Amino acid sequence: SAHFSEIYGASISKETVSRITDKVIAEMTEWSARPLDTVYAAVFIDAIVVKVRDGQVANRPVYAAVGVTVDGRKDVLGLWAGVGGEGAKFWMSVLIDLKNRGVTDVFFLVCDGLKGLPGVVEAVWPQTIVQTCIIHLIRNTFRLTSRKESDAIKRDIKPIYTAPNASAALAALDELEEKWGTKYPAMIRLWRNAWNEFIPFLDYDVEIRT
Repeated sequence: SAHFSEIYGASISKETVSRITDKVIAEMTEWSARPLDTVYAAVFIDAIVVKVRDGQVANRPVYAAVGVTVDGRKDVLGLWAGVGGEGAKFWMSVLIDLKNRGVTDVFFLVCDGLKGLPGVVEAVWPQTIVQTCIIHLIRNTFRLTSRKESDAIKRDIKPIYTAPNASAALAALDELEEKWGTKYPAMIRLWRNAWNEFIPFLDYDVEIRT
């Protein structure tokens, strides 16, 4: 009610908000259970933390899956409210829900570097290629380094994710370690631990700009 007043400059009672919400929930339930395509070229999954009022206001994760159809159309496949921190166990329930709604195969599943997630994906879709989100890797890189050196590190990591193939990317990572490994060993571990799920896209004609 307060939000409606602030945005539109008009008052609306809490009872009216509740009636509207009840109608929207019915449509939302139908949308969240709708059948999906059999195959998706890619599915992007991630969790965001939002404030939810359930007796009291608390931070809750909302799990989101966005699919890219075989003809290149993006579609929000679903949103799921979690109860705690992001975890592979909850993602298992999300992927099973997608499978039960008709998704039999996904070519690429793009995700962050959450431990245990590749195994979850393999259990649901054994043929799927798990691809670590490059943006997550870059973002986490800067969390492990000093802000005053961010420009230099930005230049030095770019040859890794813009490399023409995995061998060139590994050579660029070795150069990064030679230059920064002593000062930022955690940054190097981040890239090496994610390596197997980082390199798949390099087999395809994909260009990433940052």
